[in-house]
Amino acid sequence: MGVKSEVSPKLSTTDWAVLAALLEQPSHGFRIAALFAPEGELGEIWRIQRTQVYRALEHLEAGGLVEAVRQEEGDAGPPRTLFAATDSGQASVLRWLHTPVTQLRYGRSDLRLKIAFLMRLGYDLTPLLEAQKRVFSEILDNLQHQSQGAEGIHLVSVLWRMEMAKAGLRFIEQLQARNVALSE
Repeated sequence: MGVKSEVSPKLSTTDWAVLAALLEQPSHGFRIAALFAPEGELGEIWRIQRTQVYRALEHLEAGGLVEAVRQEEGDAGPPRTLFAATDSGQASVLRWLHTPVTQLRYGRSDLRLKIAFLMRLGYDLTPLLEAQKRVFSEILDNLQHQSQGAEGIHLVSVLWRMEMAKAGLRFIEQLQARNVALSE
């Protein structure tokens, strides 16, 4: 495949989502969990339970990507620890946000999260969408080539993936056609 991700370290989608949420402002786990709850702003893209948020924060802190910055009194219960992305965390997550996904299945999760966070942070979507279009086009070209000799179950798989690549490309084209509305 032509485009390779240069994103490191190895983080899960949940880790990346929590780290991206910290680009907006220092936050505590409860607030981040609310963002990804079913009724939260990003819950229809990616859901993260509170325990997963705290596990991600621990993982990110151990990797030097976030740090505890202060304690904040909670409405009830113990004080809450606010976390912020470190310089390394900010650089890593910005690279991740601007890097296209290289597998079709990540279009449903990672790509939509990247688009949502880029919008929330006020970044232009054009570079990511153009790069993603190239990746999905390359995948589609490879799949069309594979389909020529495919039979049986392999043909079923290739045809399904071709349709997913076409759907991904249509999704990007629709976003690009509505980019004026997205950037306002």
